[in-house]
Amino acid sequence: MTHESPEVLLDPELRAGGDVAHFWRLPRFHALECLRASFERYSYTRHTHETYAVAAIVEGCETFFHRGEQRYAPAGSVAVVEPDEVHDGAPHGGPFQYRTLYPTVELMREVAEDVLGRPVLHPPHFKNAIIQDPALMRLFVSAHACLERPDHPLLQGEELLLAFLGRLILRHADCGSPPATGGLSAQVGRARDYLDAHFTEEVELAELARIAGLSRTQLIRAFRREIGMTPHAYLIDRRFRAARRRLERGEPPAEVALACGFCDQSHLNRVFKARMRVTPGAYRAA
Repeated sequence: MTHESPEVLLDPELRAGGDVAHFWRLPRFHALECLRASFERYSYTRHTHETYAVAAIVEGCETFFHRGEQRYAPAGSVAVVEPDEVHDGAPHGGPFQYRTLYPTVELMREVAEDVLGRPVLHPPHFKNAIIQDPALMRLFVSAHACLERPDHPLLQGEELLLAFLGRLILRHADCGSPPATGGLSAQVGRARDYLDAHFTEEVELAELARIAGLSRTQLIRAFRREIGMTPHAYLIDRRFRAARRRLERGEPPAEVALACGFCDQSHLNRVFKARMRVTPGAYRAA
């Protein structure tokens, strides 16, 4: 398959503030998504991905909420967020530039089994969210830059990408045991399961609290403490993830908004830009 040329996707509001983002998707490696961005004022809202998010901080410093803590990734570091982990992101102490890959669980497992030479029990787990490894950082930037430019040899970019992911896993991942989690209380678990099953509908807080067996204020506090966001934020995140899958299949944004429970396309646009820095239409086009 031929290389899909990257498309520069800049939100006019972000561009006016000095914030730019360059997003593209490759037709191989399970449709690997890539991003190069420079942010001075822009910050993400809390959200999750179905993929890993692996970022190289090229300049400045990024701060982000992750696993219940506020973290700081300086220039030269590699940051890893695993699938389904709640996180956000913002500049710290000035603008920052970074490059990001969004490898799927399937891709990471394939690379892990390749470099380890055996089946793996679990997808790669990274104990440390921020990695200081200068050689790994240089390899990341080389691979990412090569994949960004259609005039670079395709084979070279693929080799560099697999070399980076393989080194990342060999040096910093655990593939033999599942990630340690605190688990959810039964009350929050029931509320989360209900939201997962009814994310396209309007959900009343009183009904959700009844299902959980808590008062409304107790539910909000428990949900935020155990999951990292409020019930409403979790509901919007599930709508966002469903919309992303539909947009990847090429469905029109207006239809996606209606199918995923958003008020209208404008609502979908606001939610999508707060989590992906690009509009739904631009994401679909890429």
